[in-house]
Amino acid sequence: MQNNQALPFNKENFKQIFSLQFITVIIISIPSSLVADYFNIPLAWFLGPMLITSLTALMGLKVKMPRLVLSLVLIVLGLYIGNYIDKNLFAQMHQWIWTSLIMLVYIIVSVLIVSKYLQIFSKYERKTSIFSAAPGALGPLMILAEDEKSDLSQVATSHLIRLIIIITIFPFIVNSFYEVEKLKVVDKVLSNQNYAHLLILIASSITLIFLFDKFKIPAALLSGTLVASGFLQITDIASYQISPDIIDYCLLILGSSVGCRFAEKTFGEIGRNALHSFVATFLLVVLGLIAALAAGQVIDKNFFTLLLSYCPGGIYEVAVIAIFFDLDPEFVSFHHIIRLLMILFIVPIMLKIISKKA
Repeated sequence: MQNNQALPFNKENFKQIFSLQFITVIIISIPSSLVADYFNIPLAWFLGPMLITSLTALMGLKVKMPRLVLSLVLIVLGLYIGNYIDKNLFAQMHQWIWTSLIMLVYIIVSVLIVSKYLQIFSKYERKTSIFSAAPGALGPLMILAEDEKSDLSQVATSHLIRLIIIITIFPFIVNSFYEVEKLKVVDKVLSNQNYAHLLILIASSITLIFLFDKFKIPAALLSGTLVASGFLQITDIASYQISPDIIDYCLLILGSSVGCRFAEKTFGEIGRNALHSFVATFLLVVLGLIAALAAGQVIDKNFFTLLLSYCPGGIYEVAVIAIFFDLDPEFVSFHHIIRLLMILFIVPIMLKIISKKA
């Protein structure tokens, strides 16, 4: 089968599924999930594996998350979020224009303020500081940073530390101030579903993922699945509710994948960047809080939904939090996809302005 960046069907990725590095990830992730769940830690099946895998990777143990496994899990999560898309959703979409404009302002102000902080206090080179200050989009930014001959290690470490801070702390904040029941789906619905519909949803999603990836649409795995599942459900062609038990295992894989990103890092490297990354994260969260308050003036949404929409975390990881707390995952996912597009548009423009001044 043809190889693809979003869905890498090739011999190497299939071999990684049976590698010792991936088996190690599973062996340490399952107990950590059960322990976290036992102590009623919010988002236990995500946070447990993420933290133990991060620690294991920094200690030097070889861990690896096969891209093919992660891609398939992200499709399942996309299908779950797609269940929230219905005809009523389109009635409020005209208001999303204003929340998207607020997102644009938030990104520009964030990059200007945080990059200046990193230049002054962290002594980052100007271009490196801009890449490190952008609220999200690590994958595309790494490609741009490499083209601009920026310090890839500093950019990656800044984003990874920020991701760990956001994903670890945010669930506890929401859990403390927002009453919500954990994922619950009526058993009757789960037992009377058409598996042909599931196959249609998967086939349509994969087709759109390949198309979106070919045309370089950001977050092709999520956006392709959302478009496919949303269209099929709105037109009553196919619908399928994913079991919450399956979602737990998806959270385990996604959480572990975050930890595996620290495989090439050391405690020393993380320590050198930790303080300034924490301050940069704090600044981004404060600016996101202001953006959420502003958005609350133009749309009637739960405050935590808006805060999560402007949260400077990874698109898939933030979508998982939205799923767990039932905070309009489709709204949150849409705004993070928009944020990705805006960052990819804004950062190159800022770099051109810097080059002209230089």
